[in-house]
Amino acid sequence: MSIYLDLFLTFAKMGVCTFGGGYAMLPILQREVVEKKGWATNEELTDYYAIGQCTPGIIAVNTATFIGYKYKGVPGGILATLGVVAPSIVIITVIAAFLTNFADIPVVQHALVGVNACVVALIASSVIKLGKSTVKDAVTAAIFLAALMLAFFVGLSPVILIVCAGVVGYVARRLVKLSGGGAEK
Repeated sequence: MSIYLDLFLTFAKMGVCTFGGGYAMLPILQREVVEKKGWATNEELTDYYAIGQCTPGIIAVNTATFIGYKYKGVPGGILATLGVVAPSIVIITVIAAFLTNFADIPVVQHALVGVNACVVALIASSVIKLGKSTVKDAVTAAIFLAALMLAFFVGLSPVILIVCAGVVGYVARRLVKLSGGGAEK
């Protein structure tokens, strides 16, 4: 199979299976892109996902674009983006045509509640997996906890949190290097 077709179909499969938005896509991205295909590492995926939150647009689309670009340049970025959005366009068009007739049916409402609960479990699983590869020492643990508390209790924007965490991480690593306490990563 063509590498480009494989790229498109991999992201199309994610686009079909992703309910709940970009956050729900994370476990699928991790399994497909990192574990199965080896197109990115866990660390790269975390970086792409974080940058995808900071850039304008949909997180899932931005992340797909970054991964496709890293793997196969501009054509890869375009195909990954098209792959992830094409199923949504088709599904949303079909659902919009019929859902207004079925939205009030209790079985449909109950099914959507079940899907939402599953999405939360998938996101939690991804957070734990990515946390193990990202939170490696006291500095990263402190940044994680501070960002979590600020997001949860203060409701700070993800963009502000990511930029601040990047600055704090950079400054902390520079201070460790200057004090002779370790090698810079």
